[in-house]
Amino acid sequence: MKKIISFALLLACSISLFAEKKAFELVDEAARKSSADESAEYLAAELPKLTVAAEKRAGYAFLGNLQEMLGLYDLAEKTYVTAAGIAAGNAEKMPVRSNEELVLDAVRCALSGGNSSRADSYLNSAVRSSKNEKVQAYVKLYSVWSSLCRAETKEDLEEPVALLKAYANVSSMKTLHPAVLLTLWYITGDGSYSSEIKERFPASLECSIVKGDSQLLPSPFWYFVPKAGEAKPETGTVKDAPKADTSAATAAAKENKPSETETPKKTLGKLQLGLFSAEGNANHLINELKEKGFDAYCEKQTKASGNVYYSVLVNEKDENTADALRSNGYECYIVN
Repeated sequence: MKKIISFALLLACSISLFAEKKAFELVDEAARKSSADESAEYLAAELPKLTVAAEKRAGYAFLGNLQEMLGLYDLAEKTYVTAAGIAAGNAEKMPVRSNEELVLDAVRCALSGGNSSRADSYLNSAVRSSKNEKVQAYVKLYSVWSSLCRAETKEDLEEPVALLKAYANVSSMKTLHPAVLLTLWYITGDGSYSSEIKERFPASLECSIVKGDSQLLPSPFWYFVPKAGEAKPETGTVKDAPKADTSAATAAAKENKPSETETPKKTLGKLQLGLFSAEGNANHLINELKEKGFDAYCEKQTKASGNVYYSVLVNEKDENTADALRSNGYECYIVN
């Protein structure tokens, strides 16, 4: 009898030792990595090992979101499609996402990467006949974005703009009114749309973009869509820093010594404007930037996964380079 009990305990311990991890546990471990890139690579390696459908689906949905934030639109699109293709419910301690929402995530990434044909193929799937009003609203907005993605001239903007103006006044689209208005402002440069965003949706992400407190993610969609006017964000709402005490500076000057309160001169660096999977798209943007007088160039990046990306960079010639880029309609951020 003792031998049977001992064997049972040993078996229980073995099962416990090799129990499959949950999606939220993998996400917690990924968060401990030293960079977002390492987190994404860790999840991409570990998620295929999961066998419980709900856990795998939730893990891929999270990975897709992380890849999208990193600007890896091709990878994110494929990851969202993988998640949407898993028939399962939601997982413990993970965000709740429907399969329709995951398909829409894939549409957004396809558009961000400038691929309207793939976006259309997803939009023409079951999501187009969804009974969910919010899903239907996204289908309509993303369909217009797909038209913008294919546009080549200002004349091609007329129909999408007309649709967006109509959507801005349709109650069934109200959850997306900030995005609709932002798109209208971005492609027309009409300040009435940015004013409406600030007035009606002051707490929205779109409002922070208009004010200059946030930036649009650098992607082929926002760069290559033709624009009828120039949409210029405001300079931001960060409060002025308190005035420095100049008494130490005055005393140091009298003794002909360097002041400890002097503001160090800003070190000029480089600004990233986009991360592309197609070298041709990167070169298109570089040529456009050079024509406007910016010192633009490309850096090739090979991820641990083997995927190659082309980063478009601009060297700062002075402290006003970033503002000059934004004034010309290019979003950017500082990189080391």
